[in-house]
Amino acid sequence: MKQGRLFVISGPSGAGKGTICKELISAGIADLSVSMTTRKPRGIEQEGVHYYFVSHEEFQQAIDEGNMLEWAEIYANRYGTPKKPVLEKLAQGRDVILEIEMQGAMQVKKSYPKSVLIFVLPPSISVLRKRLIDRGTETTEQIDLRTRTTLEEIKKIKDYSYFIINDDLASAVDDALTIINAEHLRVEDEAEDIIQRYEREGI
Repeated sequence: MKQGRLFVISGPSGAGKGTICKELISAGIADLSVSMTTRKPRGIEQEGVHYYFVSHEEFQQAIDEGNMLEWAEIYANRYGTPKKPVLEKLAQGRDVILEIEMQGAMQVKKSYPKSVLIFVLPPSISVLRKRLIDRGTETTEQIDLRTRTTLEEIKKIKDYSYFIINDDLASAVDDALTIINAEHLRVEDEAEDIIQRYEREGI
C-alpha cells in the first residue's frame, strides 16, 4: 500500500486556510489531524473528534517519549499533534492535513521531514484587513496588530514548499488539489514500485 502524505497548511489569520482545509476534508481528499490538549472539553466537544483531552502529566509524557509532531503552550494550556494517529493514517495510505501556525509547522518539518508545507496568502494586505473587519470580532487596534503580525509571518514563507493565494476559494482549493496530486507523482517516492511493476510484466 502506498504511503499517505502529510500536508501542513499555515497562513496568517484571515487568509482562509481553515476554509480551504474544510473543503479538502469534506471532499474526502484527506483526513484532518486531531490535536491533543490539556484544557477541558467545551460544549459539545467530543474525545477523539475535536481533541484528545489529556492531563498535563500525560501531555508531558508524550513530549518526553518523542510522541508529539509539534506542540505549544497557549494561555497555560498545551496543544499539539500526537504522532501515532497521524503515522497510522499515513501507513494506511491516507493523506493527512495539519492546519497549524508557523512555529508548529517548523517542528513538524523537523520531526517528519517528508511533510509538505503549504503557505496560504491573502491576495493583499488590504483584502486581509477587510476580511478581519467583516468578521466583527476584533477591535481596530487588534486588527492593526494582526496586520503588522501578518507582514512578519509572510517573511517565513521561505521555509515552505508551496504557496496558495486565496483570492477565490474554488481556485485556491484547486491549487491545493494540484499540489496534493503532484506530491503523489514524485519519482523519488515511487521509483522502486514503478520499476518492480514493469519488471513483473516482463519484456
